[in-house]
Amino acid sequence: MTTIAAPPRGDLLDAVRAEWCKLRTVRSTPWVLLTAFASNVGFAVLAAAVLAPRLGAHERTRVDAVQLALAGLHLSQIAFGVLGALVITGEYGSGMIRTTFAAVPRRRTVLTAKALVLAGVTLIASTASTFAAYLAFQAALPAHTLTRTALSDPGVARAVAGGGLYLTALALLGLGLGAALRSSAGAIASLFGLLFVPPLLLDLLPRSWKDAVGPYIPMQSGDQIYIASHREAVALGPWTGFGVFCAYAAVALAAGCVLTRRRDA
Repeated sequence: MTTIAAPPRGDLLDAVRAEWCKLRTVRSTPWVLLTAFASNVGFAVLAAAVLAPRLGAHERTRVDAVQLALAGLHLSQIAFGVLGALVITGEYGSGMIRTTFAAVPRRRTVLTAKALVLAGVTLIASTASTFAAYLAFQAALPAHTLTRTALSDPGVARAVAGGGLYLTALALLGLGLGAALRSSAGAIASLFGLLFVPPLLLDLLPRSWKDAVGPYIPMQSGDQIYIASHREAVALGPWTGFGVFCAYAAVALAAGCVLTRRRDA
C-alpha cells in the first residue's frame, strides 16, 4: 500500500485527497471492483440464457425480470462489503493507521474522508455494473420467454439504479464495522452474519412474527430498492426499505466513529 497522508491541519478536503490516493493504489481495489462488475454482468447473462427459458408459464407471470437481471448482486455484495471493511482494517493490520492519525489528529475527519471516498467509488462502480447487467440481460434474453422491459417502464430505472445504491450502502456498512472492530476477519464475519443469519433465524419463528420482523432485517429491507414489481404484501416500500438499510449503515459508522475516537490506534 502506498502511504499518503494529509497535512497535519487535518483539512477534510486534504484528507479526502489522501484517502483517494490510498484507495486507488491498493492492489485489491481494482480486483474487487472488477470481480463485482463481472459477477453482476455474468450472472445476468446466465439468468437470461439459462434460467429464463426454463420458467413455466405461471412462473413467468410472477417473476420480477429486473430482480432476475440483478441476480449477481448476491455475489457482488460480498465484494463491496469486504472492500468497505478493508478500507480501514487494512491500515490497522499494517500499522499504517498510526501514520494516518498522526497526520490527521481529528479521527472523525479521517473516517468521514474514508466514507466519502468509498461512497463515491462504489456508487460509480456499482451503478455502472447494475446498468450493464440489466442491458446484458435484455440482450441475452431469448425470444418468447420473458417480456422485455425498458428503463422507461414504471419502477425499472429506480430498481436498476437502486442496485447501485444498495451496494454503496453495504460498503459503508462494512466500513463502519471495520472501524468498530479494527479486524478484517471480525468485520467481514460480522457483516456476513448480519446479512445471512437473520433470514435463517426468521424461518424458525411463527408466521406472524416473521411477517412483523422480517421486513426490517438488513437484507430484506435493503433488497426492496432493486425490486421493480411483484413485491411481497408485508414488504416495505422501496425507499422505506432502503432507508432502514441505510440506518444500519449509519449506526455502524456512528459506532465506529465513537470507538475510533476513544481507543488508541
